[in-house]
Amino acid sequence: MRLSELWTAVGDEFGEAYGRTLVHDLSLDELGGLTAEQAIAKGLDARAIWLALCRAADVPENRWYGVGQRTPKA
Repeated sequence: MRLSELWTAVGDEFGEAYGRTLVHDLSLDELGGLTAEQAIAKGLDARAIWLALCRAADVPENRWYGVGQRTPKA
């Protein structure tokens, strides 16, 4: 997942305003307590950030791959 795809997925899942708030404010235990914004700044993998954000925000698993993303092969 590219960073631009992460932002698209965040906006599509949460809406632009709320999505940016989550990225800025929500502490992600999975990423050592970093926010998604801090994880991006540290250069962490965009997919790992997206998945951590999904789990922390209770996004149903069938929507974890983001809009425009292909479901991985089984």
